Amino acid sequence: MPQQETKYIFITGGVLSSLGKGITAASIGTLLKASGLRVGVLKLDPYINVDPGTMSPLEHGEVFVTKDGAETDLDLGHYERFLDTSLTRANNFTTGQIYKSVIEKERKGEYLGKTIQVVPHIVDEIKDGIRRAGEGKDILIVELGGTTGDIEGLPFLETFRQMKHELGRSNVMNIHVTLLPYIKAAGELKTKPTQHSVQELRRIGIAPHMLILRAEQPVPTDLKKKIAYSCDVDLDSVIEAIDAPTIYQVPINFLRQDILTPIAEQLKLGELTPRMDEWNSLVQHILNPSDEVRIAFVGKYLDLKESYKSLTEALIHAGAHLDSRVKIDWVDSEKIEEEGAEKYLENADGILVAGGFGQRGVEGKIEAIRYAREQKIPFLGICLGMQLSMIEYARNVLGLEDANSLEFDESTKHPIVYLIDEFIDASGTRQVRTTTSPLGGTMRLGEYRCDVKSGSKLEEAYGNSTIYERHRHRYEANPLYREQLEKAGMEVTGESQGLIEAVEVREHPWFLGVQFHPEFTSRLQHPNPAILAFVEAASKQRS
Repeated sequence: MPQQETKYIFITGGVLSSLGKGITAASIGTLLKASGLRVGVLKLDPYINVDPGTMSPLEHGEVFVTKDGAETDLDLGHYERFLDTSLTRANNFTTGQIYKSVIEKERKGEYLGKTIQVVPHIVDEIKDGIRRAGEGKDILIVELGGTTGDIEGLPFLETFRQMKHELGRSNVMNIHVTLLPYIKAAGELKTKPTQHSVQELRRIGIAPHMLILRAEQPVPTDLKKKIAYSCDVDLDSVIEAIDAPTIYQVPINFLRQDILTPIAEQLKLGELTPRMDEWNSLVQHILNPSDEVRIAFVGKYLDLKESYKSLTEALIHAGAHLDSRVKIDWVDSEKIEEEGAEKYLENADGILVAGGFGQRGVEGKIEAIRYAREQKIPFLGICLGMQLSMIEYARNVLGLEDANSLEFDESTKHPIVYLIDEFIDASGTRQVRTTTSPLGGTMRLGEYRCDVKSGSKLEEAYGNSTIYERHRHRYEANPLYREQLEKAGMEVTGESQGLIEAVEVREHPWFLGVQFHPEFTSRLQHPNPAILAFVEAASKQRS
């Protein structure tokens, strides 16, 4: 369908947070893309932090890294996984970034001495960011974090209100996600929270064209009518979003309610017919798999699994393509330190040691790696997991008892892992995506090339001698120990301009450690090759 200008769908949330606005945005985007439209997505975060990179995973969940090295909200991971695309820093910005940009412009004199105000200057800066994200797209879906009524979100809502007038009504659609709570004592779904949330939105000057009702059970038609009339929304634009066994079923549930018809009518898109056959098939493999595989996930943020969101989703993707349910056994590495590995890992078909920062639980992870290596259990170590696999090998195979990372022991005699202050490429130029944090320390962020060794498990997984994967770490494997490790049976099978990117144990059926984060590039329709190969090896171990 020829498109003269970008059309915008603004998604807001009411009553409370964590209603699933990100999944809603990703699901609508999936259906529109499957209909042949060029779809972009943008997450607006009202918090004043410049980015989530220094925020606690216990408070904010996972930090998702884009290919250009931006540390972003975890919803961008949902967007990439659903839409099967790669996003950039242009697809997420915060209040902090907006104010920082405006203040820098003011300091440079770009406003010619005018008084700087939220309206128009902050709002105009937000508009510029939205328009940049929409360039070259038929549809841009814009999700606003937080809840309607939050003081932090007001400049963004004012932006949405103004853009409706600037772009024309047929180029803008407002979708409001709200809670429909079930009161057990009364035995009823209650509509008042939704009504009050919509009233607050209308008070700000935004009238929603569609309501997405988050509920724990199906919403009766008479209740939908009540909401439609009280909130001045067409009945076919009142869509239920009930709890689903997998988030990947949400687009299918929306499609069954004919969600695209009111969207197409509001935005004048013509008839939309999404092709969802492959998606439906993969969802059925998730819901009704023919097999099961047990993966022991060894980590330390197990009280908040959102910290590992991309990785757990990547395991689901792999299972869907293998028609196998990936059952994750969450193993606290500190428990292994206290009670040993066998108690927690003896029933595992595969053992995964994920990335992370800090010393807590590290010795337990090392013990888990030793168990996987000695018991010949398929193993995947990611980022810190790879570094610890090298430390474990140095200690227990090379006999370097003091082997450690400078992150954990600055006085170690054998720094298998060390802090690289700057990452220099082959031409002697500092890489753009290596950034120095204001808190101290240099991060290697974003996508880098990795050259893969011929005949390795890594090459077998990717089917290529050159791959590109994303990084988020400060410490690197020390190449001074490469020769000793390789002579003893641990091979370097991936390199990036002299840096160690992947290691494998020669006499092990499937043992791979990677410095990069393969989970960031996994999609439902295209699972990451390393994670897919790991789950497949674990399935063979089970059989």
